[in-house]
Amino acid sequence: MSWQTFILHVFTYGILLYSLLLLICYILIGSFSISETRTYLNKNSFTDYRVLASSTEAPSISVLAPAYNEGATIIENVRSLLSLHYNNLEVIIINDGSKDDTLEKLINAYDLFKVDFFVNEQLPTKPVKGVYKSHNPVYRKLIVVDKENGGKADALNVGVNVAQNNYYVCIDVDCVLEQDALLKLAKPFLENTTQRVIAAGGVVRIANSCQIEGGRLVKVNLAKQFLPRVQTLEYIRAFLLSRMAWTRLNGLLLISGAFGAFDRDIVIKCGGYNPNTVGEDMELVVRMRRYMEERNEPYRVSFIPDPLCWTEAPSTFKILGRQRNRWTRGTIETLRIHKKMFFNPRYGLLGMLSYPYWLFFEFLAPIIEFVGTIGLIIYCLTGPVNWSLFMIMLGVLSIGILYSIFAIMMEVLTYNQYRNKKDILRLVLVAVLEPIVFHPFVVWSAIRGNIDLLRKRNSWGEMTRQGFVTEKKAQ
Repeated sequence: MSWQTFILHVFTYGILLYSLLLLICYILIGSFSISETRTYLNKNSFTDYRVLASSTEAPSISVLAPAYNEGATIIENVRSLLSLHYNNLEVIIINDGSKDDTLEKLINAYDLFKVDFFVNEQLPTKPVKGVYKSHNPVYRKLIVVDKENGGKADALNVGVNVAQNNYYVCIDVDCVLEQDALLKLAKPFLENTTQRVIAAGGVVRIANSCQIEGGRLVKVNLAKQFLPRVQTLEYIRAFLLSRMAWTRLNGLLLISGAFGAFDRDIVIKCGGYNPNTVGEDMELVVRMRRYMEERNEPYRVSFIPDPLCWTEAPSTFKILGRQRNRWTRGTIETLRIHKKMFFNPRYGLLGMLSYPYWLFFEFLAPIIEFVGTIGLIIYCLTGPVNWSLFMIMLGVLSIGILYSIFAIMMEVLTYNQYRNKKDILRLVLVAVLEPIVFHPFVVWSAIRGNIDLLRKRNSWGEMTRQGFVTEKKAQ
């Protein structure tokens, strides 16, 4: 056997082994997701959230919403936050040195004025320029903080310093929440008595083409454009399957920065958000879990399958590429910072399963897929087609399609946000097209993220918004 043939066999069978391991992971994730979702739905059927909504004993919550150049949607989003059904609540908007009219729009819309406000700087941040409250008692829950630009992590740290309540919910200001979102998200903190819940998250859905009125979601529509539509499927798959499965194992490493609740005391003890990473949401959750593991304190990171938050997804390849590039760099930075946990039994499930999974199947997956695709192209151009490698790649493609269709089925059987049968068929069509049209671009964006990290390019990347569909726009 020549060395070229030996390398080809190692390459082919290596990809085959990786694909089989990935298939096993998909099967396990699907099984755990079904079990956890069924348990949650059965238990939740007896919950009366009206009791929690009016209770003075409900956990006190501060909503933190960093805003940078969000003038297009800021008024609708703040209106949405102020209309949430929750008794013990404050809403803190952190204007992170916006260069547009974000602050001016807030001042005019909510009759704001600057107040003397003591900021307990438990976490180091960029300077705060001013704190604003409203003359109008209707907006008594609203606090607007104006600060020098320091990035999202720095803005959230300012919010944690300003917050007065025991728990806080971080949210992207371009998101719209369901009216009972906080009620459902507060529930895990109340019902776990043997373990301290340090963080909790809910499902994030795509709001493109949905109708928003007065800061509220009034009509759910499947996105009309292809990119937001395929991201709709992607979010269903990630939240309803993957995160529910990891919740079952208490091995979840990520609560989405778009919408998540945290124990403020633990966050402060851990040092708050890391401004030196672009994946501050994942890095904080991993650091909080590591903090609890090292002190041998029983804890839990919870996740619920309710669709609680709706966000505007990128609708152009340019903006989508920046987002996925940043997600990749954030994942790598987090894994690198906490590399001590890799197969370290001291950290239990976190070190022996969660961390290795993210390393092998989140960080390495796009690299292996990219190398495999390039290898197949080279073999096709330089000699006879390697049918073994081709069949492996085709099998991986088929597994991905079946996994997506399974996610659609889970959506239909649970919350079924898209009631039109044609929308379900459109999602199935997207599942077929995704591996051919969308996924290669995501893989390439991840490769570029790896390259940018090696070249020490740590920029966030500008994310422009088109704004939501209001009733006037819809007409």
